[in-house]
Amino acid sequence: MFSAGLSATLLALAFATPVAAAGDQANGQKLFKKCSACHSLEEGKKKVGPSLYKIFGATPGQVAKFRYSKGMTSYGATGVVWDEETLDAWLTKPKDLVKKTKMAFPGFKKEQDRADVIAYLKSLSE
Repeated sequence: MFSAGLSATLLALAFATPVAAAGDQANGQKLFKKCSACHSLEEGKKKVGPSLYKIFGATPGQVAKFRYSKGMTSYGATGVVWDEETLDAWLTKPKDLVKKTKMAFPGFKKEQDRADVIAYLKSLSE
C-alpha cells in the first residue's frame, strides 16, 4: 500500500503530466488553408514559402531551390527534424523558435488546432 503522501504525489503527477492532444486530420486539412496561401504540398512546388511535401522527418531549411533565412538554415544545421514536437513548437509561434525567420504567420494559439494541422501533415508524409 502507498502512504497518503505518496498517493497524493502520484495523483498530482498524473494530472500534471501533459498529454498531447489527438489530431483530427479532416479539421487539420481545413486549417491548412491558412498555410496554403504561402505553402504547397506538392513536391518541388514553392510559393512564398517552401513546399511542405513529406515534411515529417525532413530537416528544416533544406527544400531544394528555396531561399531560406539564415536563422532557418542554422536551425536545420543543428540536426533537428520536423516531427510532432518541433512542428508544435514552430506552429505555436515561429519567431520564438527561429529568430529572424521570414515566416510572417504568427502561429496557432489553440493546442488542438496545432495538433490537427500536424496530424494532417503527418498523414501526407506517410
